[in-house]
Amino acid sequence: MTAPVHEVVPQRASEYLISVVIPTFNYASMLPRALESVVEQLADDIELIVVDDGSTDATAEVLADFCLRAPRLRVLTQANAGAAAARNRGIAAAQGRFVLPLDADDELLPGVLQRLKALIEAQPTVEMILAGRITCHADGRSRVQLPVPMHALGPREVIALYLLRKWVSIAHGSTLFLRDLLLQYPYPQGFEAGEDIPVFASVLARAHVVTLPHPLVRIHKHADSVRRRVPGEQSTMRLVDEVFARLPAECQSLVRRFRAQSYLSLFRSAWRLDRRAEARRYYLCALKLSPTQALRWRYLGKLLRLSLHIRSRNRS
Repeated sequence: MTAPVHEVVPQRASEYLISVVIPTFNYASMLPRALESVVEQLADDIELIVVDDGSTDATAEVLADFCLRAPRLRVLTQANAGAAAARNRGIAAAQGRFVLPLDADDELLPGVLQRLKALIEAQPTVEMILAGRITCHADGRSRVQLPVPMHALGPREVIALYLLRKWVSIAHGSTLFLRDLLLQYPYPQGFEAGEDIPVFASVLARAHVVTLPHPLVRIHKHADSVRRRVPGEQSTMRLVDEVFARLPAECQSLVRRFRAQSYLSLFRSAWRLDRRAEARRYYLCALKLSPTQALRWRYLGKLLRLSLHIRSRNRS
């Protein structure tokens, strides 16, 4: 298998306005869809960078084929180190002033890069553009999610909307970042899932954010998707620490509530997997940290059904 080596280096830094960065690992069957969606939108001020994170499938052949068609496609290869390391490598190599991260199993919608360019031109002080997405499920269902406007909100209010109330939704492919901010707040490595949350929170708390009420990306959910994996308790709590180690002082008062929210997420996952004792323990941890959050009916109702099931089983 011959790895493609095709890296067109711009003559000067920041020659490009936007760099689309795609990390990939053994997604040869899905990667062409993502690449096609970007290649057809490439222009003189837009580049595409793919970081092959040690793939052992036909990824090299897929990339070699696309390199023949797209002179602004740059391919970087590395030994497998995980998505966070691959994203960081691509961002470090990017020549654009802005970076649009895209997952290898998703696809940009037609015309979105031109729309982003127009918005940057109209609002030159923008540092983060938060747009919408279309989430597609394997059974054919789809859902459109659009961003909530965030006018005149301080860092604490924005972070509360993102981490606690889930009103602010950020995803790869639907968010454009000033590259300098991603260099300042890189993706942390060593987490089972959710390594994007510290990055998104760090930038969201500091950037001049503009919302775009249109979807940019089609996100495909499938059985092999990393987004479907359930992290363990230790990794989840380390992630909470990582998030708040990066946030400004005015946000620190939210850490206890976010820790409770994280335990409630673990509770919900364990409940779905029918791990009853584990689910009950997670719920009690959340209740101790934040009774207000834990006593919401969507969690309390699950706990009551869990308790009734355990009681019924004990009687039998």
